[in-house]
Amino acid sequence: MASLTRTVASLAVLLVLLISFTVYISTADLGSRRFSLPSLPLHSSVLCGPAPCAATAALGRRMPPLRVYMYDLPRRFNFAMMDHRPDTDPPPATGKDIPPWPPSAGIKKQHSVEYWMTVSLLVGEEEASVEEREAVRVRDGEVADVFFVPFFSSLSFNSHGRNMTDPDTEIDRKLQVDLLDILRKSDYWQRSAGRDHVFPMQHPNAFRFLRDQLNASILVVADFGRYPKSLSNLNKDVVAPYVHVVQSFMDDDSSDPFESRPTLLFFRGRTVRKDEGVVRQRLAKVLAGLDDVHYEDSFATGEGIKASTLGMRSSKFCLHPAGDTPSSCRLFDAIVSHCVPVIISDHIELPFETELDYTEFSFFFSVNEALQPGYLVSQLRAVSKDRWLELWKKLKAVSHHYEFHYPPKRDDAVNMLWRQVRQKLPTAKLAEHRSRRLKIPDWWK
Repeated sequence: MASLTRTVASLAVLLVLLISFTVYISTADLGSRRFSLPSLPLHSSVLCGPAPCAATAALGRRMPPLRVYMYDLPRRFNFAMMDHRPDTDPPPATGKDIPPWPPSAGIKKQHSVEYWMTVSLLVGEEEASVEEREAVRVRDGEVADVFFVPFFSSLSFNSHGRNMTDPDTEIDRKLQVDLLDILRKSDYWQRSAGRDHVFPMQHPNAFRFLRDQLNASILVVADFGRYPKSLSNLNKDVVAPYVHVVQSFMDDDSSDPFESRPTLLFFRGRTVRKDEGVVRQRLAKVLAGLDDVHYEDSFATGEGIKASTLGMRSSKFCLHPAGDTPSSCRLFDAIVSHCVPVIISDHIELPFETELDYTEFSFFFSVNEALQPGYLVSQLRAVSKDRWLELWKKLKAVSHHYEFHYPPKRDDAVNMLWRQVRQKLPTAKLAEHRSRRLKIPDWWK
């Protein structure tokens, strides 16, 4: 009897082991299929929001590049504003045909994201490997994940009657009208009502005449200061960095960077601004007369940019109050100068926040806090050398994300922007599919 009991017990143990082994093999097999993201078709990779993308990155795997259909627009919508060639000339087909961004463009450079996103899609295989790019151009819209509209809307505003009342603004308006006529004849636009179309509109007055007709599309903006929520918002749109206008601090390798920056807080720029930017004039009074603070009203001339470059490189903290809109180029000038940003803006949105935590290399103050006499400066003076060095080292580690290159480089600003576009596509696809069957659009509102 005892022998029979031992036999039954042994068989039971073997059965448990066999079941456990089977479950282990099945789970491992399922797991390998679940995380083999690079083997999926690209249309599946579009569904990668911030969490899945982060999981993939943690496994050391890169998503396949986004497949982008870029419209072949006549030159007047983009490069003719730079090289003044006629519409009869074909648009650039490769990088060899691209006019370089003019060094004489001055402050217009800050709104040139539209240029850099466009030229990133003209890179040839001999110029950069697919592994270096987050987006590649496809000629067949049927296999595209997203559609890009290469209209230089910011440059058009800056070039055609920038003072708003100039008769040349009619050129800007006509370009917007003609562009929408082209798009509305496109099967790709009609299929989604433009929801999967990307428009760079970085200047706050870009596409100002007809922008309300793009409220379903993915807009690439600097912030949301000039847009109603019904037109542009964080759920569907991408926040882009300004293109910095100061030279990057490439040899910031002092043996004692803290002591090599004698100025505590630096600001150089226009102090008379509209809307939330009125805080600049009030800050001038609060910060007046402090020996370790440089606060100067100036214009963005060539000499002024050089002075700002030197000032930021010799300062521990750089002040970033709101301008005419919640953001300004000054923040990104500070980042590439490795000057710890001090951000004073109650409504600012920042680029790449699904991947970057700005509190690791910046300080934030509300407008009310900053305007309390003595409060801002006392907080900054209390930052220890070790704490400041932590922020400075993090700035150096992230500053490459704010550089624009041709061809694009891994994790530079252009590639980061295309990753942000990818994350908006599930929302665009959901809206497209729902629109086809809803009898009462947006009934829950």
